[in-house]
Amino acid sequence: MIKLKTLKGNIFYLNAELIEKIEELPDTLITLIGGKKLWVSESADKVVEKVISYKKAIHCSDWEVNS
Repeated sequence: MIKLKTLKGNIFYLNAELIEKIEELPDTLITLIGGKKLWVSESADKVVEKVISYKKAIHCSDWEVNS
């Protein structure tokens, strides 16, 4: 999940795996796989940066698995 802010300033968490497309029009519009569209206050570059950080965190972790 990545932390984002709506244009009105409300904070929410988005499942980064559901993002299909990110556009700057000039505000940033995120289109999800199901077609839902979300306007956010972060730039497209910042959203991409957050997605990359999220992907790195889940794929390169040293978490222990207890059996």
